[in-house]
Amino acid sequence: MATDFKTSQTQFIEYLESRRRAKATVVAYSKDIEQLTAFLANMGKKAIGEINRDELETYLKKLASDNYTPKSISRKINSIKTFFRFLKASGTILMDPAIDIAHPKYDVKPPRVLSKLEYRALRDACRADQRAYAIVELLLQTGIRIGELAHLIVSDIRDTELFIAPQEGHAQRAVPLNKPAREAISQYLTSRGKDGQNKALFITKSGRPLLIRNIRTSIDRYFRLAGIEGAKVNDLRHTFIVQHLESGTPITAISKLVGHKRLSTTERYLTLVKESQNKNVKLDEL
Repeated sequence: MATDFKTSQTQFIEYLESRRRAKATVVAYSKDIEQLTAFLANMGKKAIGEINRDELETYLKKLASDNYTPKSISRKINSIKTFFRFLKASGTILMDPAIDIAHPKYDVKPPRVLSKLEYRALRDACRADQRAYAIVELLLQTGIRIGELAHLIVSDIRDTELFIAPQEGHAQRAVPLNKPAREAISQYLTSRGKDGQNKALFITKSGRPLLIRNIRTSIDRYFRLAGIEGAKVNDLRHTFIVQHLESGTPITAISKLVGHKRLSTTERYLTLVKESQNKNVKLDEL
């Protein structure tokens, strides 16, 4: 019996979840495949085994005509390739129609690294907001991911170390907490007061855990107040990595600190070091 679109999509999502892929990745892949199967259904297709390369190419051309950027199309191709690779491996289809689909070419912008002035301006802009200031300090002084920060609980603060619990395929690790980070967290916790109802480190005024979108909104606001253009929350992590490379920290140590699975991921930042030497300051000078 031929497998319908809904069944194949459900099996694919279950597979991604079993592989402990990040929640954001699972959601993105699910939406991409749902968009694809809706297009194929409108073409009169009913089963996943009926799909060929020409129909996938037609779908990608439709995306381009709908003004999707090459980068967005490339991301959707990743979803499509992963989807059909799974279906072939599981025996749902005999031939993979996406195997020869090519990615469009596009320029990849290098990670944004805050300059010395931007670094200080952001910290100054949010200094009066103790929660936002503690968040900024943690991101700048530890290089942790925004998702990791959102999942922190109070007991993860362990004197001079920050414990990062394993999540979404990333192993647990301990990250050193320097004096600026410790002081910012201490001041925030003092102002927050005791809240026995929630163990989350960062909470809203109503006592609920601060979500990733709340963190992004808050930091984006302070980027604007500091007059920093074109920056995103993840750029604080990029800045941490480049600063440590500049200060001579071994690349293997940095890779372990930030939780990169592969050293090659950290090595990509080496090209940024020379460019930012005149813009950044070392952590111990701040």
